[in-house]
Amino acid sequence: MARIRIDFPPQILFSVQLSVRITDLNYGAHVGNDTFLRYLQEARTQLLRSWGYPSETEGIEGVGLIVADVAMSYRAEVFYGDELLVEIAVQDIARSGFDWVYRLSRVGEGTLVALAKTGMVCFDYEQRKVVSIPDAFKAKLSPER
Repeated sequence: MARIRIDFPPQILFSVQLSVRITDLNYGAHVGNDTFLRYLQEARTQLLRSWGYPSETEGIEGVGLIVADVAMSYRAEVFYGDELLVEIAVQDIARSGFDWVYRLSRVGEGTLVALAKTGMVCFDYEQRKVVSIPDAFKAKLSPER
């Protein structure tokens, strides 16, 4: 069976530490796959805020962002009380979108627990259409920063 391959780029744009809460666990007593998606959203929201943008849906140089696709590769179980380091990098910047790539590891021991990618598209929420990446935002995304 073919597996998803996600390569984490060398330049980290942002990192944040997140705590695993009891409500993050599923029936297997470990963090559920749906919760990992929330970790990605929390990390990228904190990244945007660190750049002065209030949220994914507003204020990013006049446009918002929308998730076009997601890929996740799980490497280790995560349990209640774990502290996770979520690192974000960027790749494949195009006219209207780009990929954010995430590396999630357990703080302290450094165990890789997941790799993920979200394909992001710039979106005008008023007009309900895809738009080009604003130049000022593209400059922040640029790996050559």
